[in-house]
Amino acid sequence: MRNALYTVVAIVAAATVVLVLLIAVEAFSAVVHPFPEDFGGTTEEICLHVERYPHWVLAVVVPAWAAAAFAGVWLAQRIGNLVSATIIGLLLVASLVLNISMLPYPLWFKMATLVTVPAAVILGTRLGHPKRPLFVDSTAGS
Repeated sequence: MRNALYTVVAIVAAATVVLVLLIAVEAFSAVVHPFPEDFGGTTEEICLHVERYPHWVLAVVVPAWAAAAFAGVWLAQRIGNLVSATIIGLLLVASLVLNISMLPYPLWFKMATLVTVPAAVILGTRLGHPKRPLFVDSTAGS
């Protein structure tokens, strides 16, 4: 029961961290490449906006997305276990694939994110493994 609780807490904490970091990346993107004033939010306008992203912005986004993935999976593994890290990692990679398949990013960006984000997930899982427990059960041995 305790292990399941840590797994759930780890997933919620990691998802929160990833969400905050990705919002920060999107905020950066909105500052350096803002939507036009007459932006209506249609699918066509979104695709056109993405097609016009400067390559330097996308080059910044690649490691930023990977860092967010690393942080989330690392935290999930550190607090919880391999199950929580795997769930966060799978959600992140699935989200990435959905995002890059729906929007007209350049091919180099799609390839770069498909390499760096899964690599960050694997690295976060491996480095997040606690060498000693984060939480000590004070009732053990009583």
